[in-house]
Amino acid sequence: MVLGTTFVLVFVPASAAVGILFALTQWYLVSYVTVGKSRVSNNGYMQVDEDGIDDASVNAKCAEIQAAISEGSEAFLTTMYTYLAIFMGLFSVIIFVFLASVGGFSFDRQPCDYDQTKSCPSSIASAFFSTVAFILGALTSTLSGYLGMKIATYANARTTLEARKGVGKAFAIAFRSGAVMGFLLAANGLLVLFLTILVFKLYFGDDWVGLYEAITGYGLGGSSVALFGRVGGGIYTKAADVGADLVGKVEQNIPEDDPRNPAVIADNVGDNVGDIAGMGADLFGSFAESTCAALVVSSISSFGNDKNFVAMCFPLLISSAGILVCLLTTLVATDIMSVKGVKEIEPTLKRQLVISTVLMTVAIFLISWFGLPETFTINVVGHEAKVVKNWHIFFCVGSGLWAGLIIGFVTEYFTSNAYTPVQDVADSCRTGAATNIIFGLALGYKSVIVPVFAIAVAIYLSFSLAAMYGIAVAALGMLSTLATGLAIDAYGPISDNAGGIAEMAGMSHEVRERTDALTAAGTRRQRSGRWFMVQGFAIGSAALVSLALFGAYVSRAGIASVDVIQPKEFVGLIVGAMLPYWFSAMTMKSVGKAALAMVEEVRRQFRTIPGLMEGTTKPDYKRCVKISTDASLKEMIPPGALVMLTPLIVGTLFGVETLAGLLAGALVSGVQIAISASNTGGAWDNAKKYIEAGASEHAKSLGPKGSDAHKAAVIGDTVGDPLKDTSGPSLNILIKLMAVESLVFAPFFAANGGWLFRG
Repeated sequence: MVLGTTFVLVFVPASAAVGILFALTQWYLVSYVTVGKSRVSNNGYMQVDEDGIDDASVNAKCAEIQAAISEGSEAFLTTMYTYLAIFMGLFSVIIFVFLASVGGFSFDRQPCDYDQTKSCPSSIASAFFSTVAFILGALTSTLSGYLGMKIATYANARTTLEARKGVGKAFAIAFRSGAVMGFLLAANGLLVLFLTILVFKLYFGDDWVGLYEAITGYGLGGSSVALFGRVGGGIYTKAADVGADLVGKVEQNIPEDDPRNPAVIADNVGDNVGDIAGMGADLFGSFAESTCAALVVSSISSFGNDKNFVAMCFPLLISSAGILVCLLTTLVATDIMSVKGVKEIEPTLKRQLVISTVLMTVAIFLISWFGLPETFTINVVGHEAKVVKNWHIFFCVGSGLWAGLIIGFVTEYFTSNAYTPVQDVADSCRTGAATNIIFGLALGYKSVIVPVFAIAVAIYLSFSLAAMYGIAVAALGMLSTLATGLAIDAYGPISDNAGGIAEMAGMSHEVRERTDALTAAGTRRQRSGRWFMVQGFAIGSAALVSLALFGAYVSRAGIASVDVIQPKEFVGLIVGAMLPYWFSAMTMKSVGKAALAMVEEVRRQFRTIPGLMEGTTKPDYKRCVKISTDASLKEMIPPGALVMLTPLIVGTLFGVETLAGLLAGALVSGVQIAISASNTGGAWDNAKKYIEAGASEHAKSLGPKGSDAHKAAVIGDTVGDPLKDTSGPSLNILIKLMAVESLVFAPFFAANGGWLFRG
């Protein structure tokens, strides 16, 4: 090991600061495009757009639409965060009371679990610091989602206006805006976590076990907010989307983003609160949880015994290097090999993932070689300690990193209409919606195979080399390029909003072609699967994170082995495998109820507002926004309560062994359903886009818009909406959140759990 304590104290916060400054620089560059101000030519006359629309009216219309989307997004998040503030307060009390009760609410220091000859902080102190960490994690996750929403609503109209100059200019604005979200989230999460560790260490001193157990509250706070953000945002966006599609496209035969459609503003708002704020909070939760899992496992290794500060901060060094690698990768897309034409967009985005993975592999090798002892041991409860070499950790982290890339490309293959699977789904629409549904479900089930094998290989390799610590750092490896993944994810909804604004503002056909091209693999609206690549990446990382947290929980609860033949564990296993189905049923029904109200409202407006179809009267957009907001906030509570209360009830009433079985069952079942649901929904979505684009002879034979095949595709897409944007993405939070919650409450469950089996 070469790196010293001073290097860590400088490198980690410096990397975070560089990430924040880079994000602010990108934001500044985006701000150069003005909205609401007209351009005047040198001769003093107003410039005129291609369709004869003067520049002032275009700018004013774009500004008006952007303001409506921003207002709706901010109103929803503000209301949701108000509810979450109440939840955070109540759950903070639960954390403090449960953990403080382990030591009888004593202020006296107590013998350490890992070494009875040493004294550790009192139960009151441990409970207090865990509660503070929970609040900090929740606040950071809230900030991450809010900042993502703000930059997305700030950039959508600017992307539209830049599209008048060419597709390259529009791409630069959209991607820079996505990078703002990616780097702010990754850097803020890392900086807050590192500073929290340093502050906590002032009290805990060399008690790394107690320190890192308290830090797990940070991951719990992040994932708690992410759950409600994902579920609430997903219900919001899909209620609006279903209303816009079923009534607008199928019944009224008008475009998706037609300004006559009453649900169009709510649909665009949904992109920001669901796909951006929700995804941002989700991946922040994954980062926080994987880091916490690695820290907890490392604290009971020789790192903790030797008081090796550099090795104990190894997970933070990975994330720090990831920020710098993603920064260099982003410059490739925006400055070094910038997009000039439509055909360069898709290769540029794919290149981002490949370049960041290759560069990160080199960075991981250097950090592992110079930041870890040549040989060290990882303690495994109930088993002999594992002797590990530093190059073993390189392969552990690398396996997670490359497994993530494989999952991403496999997801794209099954969700992009450039490949056979989605084209087969589109072709099945010839005979109606029923065959479309059958083909889409089959595709989703099949798409699970390769990702699960990739995850299995990463798990086997990592566990063989470094036990549960290997799995924890493998999850960190998959998340090490988080900033790039989030930039690509945010780029999608920003581009989609830009297309909607171009349509609603009545901009020229050429401008709308360019905004459509931002979401294209080729020309027109042949939409790629890259958005779903990030979704697959999120689910894959959730699997590794959950397993790492499971290992940390087993260690903290003192469980030597999880034997599924025993009745306690088997009961937990089978119930845990059922939970993702229960959760999915709740979220899908919630979308259905909200969508039903939206469909009825859109139909009412078309039926009762004179001149709406003729375009002489504006629809009541605010009414549709209110329906989505009210429904999503009301419907997010039951599934959220299911996830948050289940570990508390099972651990308290049935004990640590049953809870271990429950976590294992939820992990195995949840990953399969999440991948299948997301890919099925993605395939139906892109099958519809394939028919609408008509970019090939095969696609033309299925269209045009309004044909029977197209209507069948729209129905399939509508069925898939809650799968790919609500239930599927939320499931990865379910498996992570239950695991990290169990880890936080493990001391209480170990001391007081299993009431029903005591007596």
